[in-house]
Amino acid sequence: MQENKKLLVAYLMPEYPVPGSTLPVLEALQKNGVDIVELGMPYSDPIGDGPVIQDAALAALRNGVTISSILDMVRDAREGRSISKITIPLFLMGYCSPLMAYGGDCFLHDASDAGVDGLLIPDLPPEEAESFHARAEGFGLSVVFFISPVTPPERIRMVDSLSSHFSYCFAVNATTGTAKLEERNNDIESYLKRVRENTAKKFVVGFGIKNRQNVERMWRMADGAVVGTALLQAIRGAATPDEAARKAAQFCKSLQGDV
Repeated sequence: MQENKKLLVAYLMPEYPVPGSTLPVLEALQKNGVDIVELGMPYSDPIGDGPVIQDAALAALRNGVTISSILDMVRDAREGRSISKITIPLFLMGYCSPLMAYGGDCFLHDASDAGVDGLLIPDLPPEEAESFHARAEGFGLSVVFFISPVTPPERIRMVDSLSSHFSYCFAVNATTGTAKLEERNNDIESYLKRVRENTAKKFVVGFGIKNRQNVERMWRMADGAVVGTALLQAIRGAATPDEAARKAAQFCKSLQGDV
């Protein structure tokens, strides 16, 4: 990642909306300005996901997605099988239970071997993550921790110190896709100013970011903007992998004023 570049981060649920769509959509995202992709690890009992991502996760599970299959997709993406080689950072985002079922160190080894760059685990408290964090970094995996609007300054500093390269800020206290940023303008500005004053590393902002105006506003206050629910909504109606990729490309261009 370029040192001073404002980041566009996309959240993608594998094999959504149709089987076979993951690699073509990844290629479209890379070609259309996305700097980092978070690949969701579908889980039937999420704590922070709104209805759009929950529905996408259920669709992914119906389409046969497992952690092992996601790692196979990452490996294929890195090797450029059937698409251009994917070189942008790929992070996996999901919950503790599936990783524990897979086997902690086995998962870390296999993720690193496949070409995963890092992990975001919303239900892993930083206070309890010291051992996992050290083992993950031993496998060359970055770990991202989370900051919310109610996180006090001393905890922001702790999260900043633990996150390997950047932290993830929730724009509002809400589940994904339900936040209305326009209703929290002053709150968000004071919140992100507080984050900036208490961090040394980069931080990106997600939840409720859905259009070019939202992205540009987050870029003024943070180091990156995360778009998840809006991307999934943009590709939701696609009937084929190629159509999903076209819709993803068009959406990314709209975020940057290219359409």
